[in-house]
Amino acid sequence: MLVLLPPSEGKAASGRGAPLKPESLSLSGLAGAREAVLDELVELCLTDEDGAREVLGLSEGLRGEIAKNAELRTAGTRPAGEIYTGVLYDALGLATLDAAARRRAGKSLLVFSGLWGAVRVGDRIPSYRCSMGVKLPGVGALGAHWRAPMASVLPEAAGDGLVLDLRSSAYTGAWKPAGAVAERTASVRVLQSQVVNGVEKRSVVSHFNKATKGRMVRDLLVAGAKPKGPAELVEVLRDLGYTVEAQAPARAGRPWALDVVVTEIH
Repeated sequence: MLVLLPPSEGKAASGRGAPLKPESLSLSGLAGAREAVLDELVELCLTDEDGAREVLGLSEGLRGEIAKNAELRTAGTRPAGEIYTGVLYDALGLATLDAAARRRAGKSLLVFSGLWGAVRVGDRIPSYRCSMGVKLPGVGALGAHWRAPMASVLPEAAGDGLVLDLRSSAYTGAWKPAGAVAERTASVRVLQSQVVNGVEKRSVVSHFNKATKGRMVRDLLVAGAKPKGPAELVEVLRDLGYTVEAQAPARAGRPWALDVVVTEIH
């Protein structure tokens, strides 16, 4: 099972470990595309602070993020699973998983990133600021920059197993599963169900969408679940106590769409 996650906008501080070793990152087929983004981002933040702030869409109060980017090659690193913070990662709670579940997380979780393309949670990276929506003067729009290298690398990473796509919309454009991989892919949205005047109303939740997805991934890791495809995933999630409504694709080569319905937001 390969689980695709969005990054967090906020990130923990860089660690005290050795500086970045780009060659050590997973998915070596993305190395060239990573270097192109890294080189331009570091150079921009070193030489043109005002331009960098505009390109990165940062407020005056976040000017310190530019200095962080300027030091990406020399800053300390820590596992990506510790760098990414926020609602989804708090609910996922990687640090509190048992050893077996942590091993599963290291093999199955893939975090998408405007800077790195995608990394595994055990890859050591520094803290940074660069969303997928950024358009660098040279490289261009990052979503488009990553499409070709992702298209050649991600199918191999997915293998012949399930792909559970939990990415936010900003990151889905960097790689869209196709063909046989798409048929083994399930994308998930979280809906809140409320009864108003005797009538059920459903709405897409935003903040708590992330928390539900984090808990769901944690439960799958703890259970050691190994669903081979979307239909099996639906059954596994239901066994774990989730209310899931599945929509199989209308034609071949398309992913499944799953709705996880919650009644309480917490």
